[in-house]
Amino acid sequence: MSLSASDRYTSVAIALHWLIAVMIVGQLAGGFYMHNLPKEQAELKFTLYQMHKSFGVTILLLTFFRLAWRLGHRPPALPAAMAGWEKAAARAVHIGFYGLLVVTPLVGWLVVSSSPLAESVPTYLFGIVPFPHLPLFDGVADREALSHQIAEVHEYLAFAMIGLIGLHVAAALKHQFVNRDGVLSRMLPFVRG
Repeated sequence: MSLSASDRYTSVAIALHWLIAVMIVGQLAGGFYMHNLPKEQAELKFTLYQMHKSFGVTILLLTFFRLAWRLGHRPPALPAAMAGWEKAAARAVHIGFYGLLVVTPLVGWLVVSSSPLAESVPTYLFGIVPFPHLPLFDGVADREALSHQIAEVHEYLAFAMIGLIGLHVAAALKHQFVNRDGVLSRMLPFVRG
């Protein structure tokens, strides 16, 4: 199927989509890996947590840029042949993604800020840029328990992200191999009209 320029996302939208997608997959894999590291690997665990925080903030900032870009650049219309429920599901998944791409890093920031270690372990993005902890938890008696509860929410959000990724990939493959309607091609880099 030949696609015109108006049938494709902009180059910026495509680049942001794939950059954020790769970073999310890395965050999910790295997050589960570092969480399960034994205490004997404390140095590696610390390094991975610092990188996880750095990429989380980066994803949050890129998401804000992506949202601003989308507000100024209308995405291509969904195929007319799509059923109404499919269009509604596609919109719901995209809204879910944007919500999770904002809320998950913010909850991660709450995890770090509520930790008892927040007072003694500063956060430096990529080891260079100082990043503040939220002062919301000063004076909280049991910060460790609170941080653990917030970390559980962060983990549930990660599982929700995995679920949405599964739906998104399944739908993209359906459009490519069953419907053959070019929907996947609209977001693939290096595809010409």
